Amino acid sequence: MTIQDTLFSFVNNWECDENYHLNVQFYFSRFDEADRQFRLMTGFSDSLVGPRRVRHVRYHRELTLGTLVTVRSSIAFDGPHVITVVHEMHDASRGVLAATAIDGYTPGADSAKALRSRFKDVQQPMSDEATPRGLSASPATGRATLDGVLAAGAGIVYRATVLPRHLGPDGRADDAFALSCFTDSAPHLWERTPMTHAWLSQHGCGRVAVEMKLTWLSPVKVGEPVVVATGLTGCQNRTFSFRHHMYESRTARPVAVCDVVGLVMDLSARKAVDLPAGAREAISRIKMD
Repeated sequence: MTIQDTLFSFVNNWECDENYHLNVQFYFSRFDEADRQFRLMTGFSDSLVGPRRVRHVRYHRELTLGTLVTVRSSIAFDGPHVITVVHEMHDASRGVLAATAIDGYTPGADSAKALRSRFKDVQQPMSDEATPRGLSASPATGRATLDGVLAAGAGIVYRATVLPRHLGPDGRADDAFALSCFTDSAPHLWERTPMTHAWLSQHGCGRVAVEMKLTWLSPVKVGEPVVVATGLTGCQNRTFSFRHHMYESRTARPVAVCDVVGLVMDLSARKAVDLPAGAREAISRIKMD
């Protein structure tokens, strides 16, 4: 019983984005459901390990319309956190790995040995595919204020209100809500780079995330308004990184942080391409201090 089948799903038309593949918010919602099933099957709970500190997702292959989706879940005691739950999402139609998520927990050091014994039947070694690559494994801190990130070079790119449909079973806004805000925010951030909507359309390219790290800092509930401020954080030849900061609008209380590694994809070849000439220098000039 070392690994559990925790999700059986399917990619629907209404879940696909402008690139004709599954939008990232629905990867997160599927990982959420897989996690709930894993907890039901194993007895894993916050009362044993504390709240989840971070969820780190890597996207390995596209999931397109009509694809059969499965998730398998386990615990890696050799992962980057004291307790690391690993969810592996597969394209069951082709039998390939599509995405991975690791959930990080930090229970007290005195309970680690007992937890290893309790969950030994669902233990698997940490896989290379799930190991963080372009982002550190550590959760983000909540020290950055809204005024501070704006002064550092971020810009406000989204506003929303938490509605009943955004809530998880615990009565709080869930991962899918946060990711829906961030995915709608991201194109406004891309417009600050050379990879504008016009440039992407001209070159037959699309925006793609290859790695994301979500850290919840405080909950938001029905009726609470939120604002998202996003800034660029770095650039390589084919990828660049940025950070979304979500705050409760009325009090500027930090709610969540999502770090992202993005790239440009050729929509015909379905492959990553180099960023346009001058992109690295342009992003370096406007990235957050």
